[in-house]
Amino acid sequence: MTRGIRRRLFSFAALTPLVAVAFAGLGTSVSAAPVRTASAGGTTCQLNSARGQIQHVIFVQFDNTHFTRDNPNVPSDLEQMPNLLNFIEGNGVLLSNHHTPLISHTATDILTSFTGVYGDRMGVPVSNSFRYYNPDKLTTNTGVSFAYWTDPVFDPSGATTDSTYNMLTAEGKNAPAPWVPYTRAGCNVGQVATANTVLENIATDIPTVFGSTSTEAAEVASNPGQAFADFVGIGVHCALGNALCSQANSGKPDVLPQEPGGYSGYMGLFGHKYVAPQLGATPSSPLKDLNNNVIEDPHSHIGFPGFDGMAATVSLSYVAAMQEHGIPIT
Repeated sequence: MTRGIRRRLFSFAALTPLVAVAFAGLGTSVSAAPVRTASAGGTTCQLNSARGQIQHVIFVQFDNTHFTRDNPNVPSDLEQMPNLLNFIEGNGVLLSNHHTPLISHTATDILTSFTGVYGDRMGVPVSNSFRYYNPDKLTTNTGVSFAYWTDPVFDPSGATTDSTYNMLTAEGKNAPAPWVPYTRAGCNVGQVATANTVLENIATDIPTVFGSTSTEAAEVASNPGQAFADFVGIGVHCALGNALCSQANSGKPDVLPQEPGGYSGYMGLFGHKYVAPQLGATPSSPLKDLNNNVIEDPHSHIGFPGFDGMAATVSLSYVAAMQEHGIPIT
């Protein structure tokens, strides 16, 4: 099963060399519904699919890629990418009833896909940056759309003057997180450079998740380059009580204080530094991409290579490793 997943992902990487993030759902089994898949740490993942055959979900996100033609005389994006179109059609069903948020741009596109609602209902209607008002109601500062799910507005110029959530419903509450339905069903959820489900920066995200006096915050102060590679871009949200995200594995509380129905006691792993050892990596044998290269940034910091470094051979390698180590949702 796991060799089959890696083989399919390697084929996918070969025909989409620049795809980054989140990946599409495949699964094989002959058992009756609901299928129960063992997650790392012993939790049973219950995916109640129509025929009870799905054991793995791999979500593939393409930014602003069109199936239909915008101009009837110009082939659509997927028509100009026939290998990708054939891969999708050959491994499942392509739903052509697609929607695009306006203004279409990376953060809002991805977050619309994850949440199922447009930006006016999840807090990021404009991306990848915007202006927000200071308390004087006259001057404005820059906000960045990419920030962890429970983070306030991320202002790269310094401390934000807007402490409301970046991910915000129309009612002013923190938007429901997309991993929750899976973790409530007993499934561990892996995130690979997926917008706002992982740490996006080492400024506001670190104190939000780890605390301002944490060892992680100290690493940011002493070695920011390594800290970015260690903590940004990769994460796992675990099912309740799952050992994978235990404190012994450097797990931290997966805090969603305004999640509908409550979300107490859940844990997560935040960053390559804490996820990679659970995927079989060691100091002498770090994680490698699908081309057998050590995953590192341009400055030789082993760990997350930066969002621009997430070529398909890297992102899909993370996904395969997660799927092979009891994380069935990626």
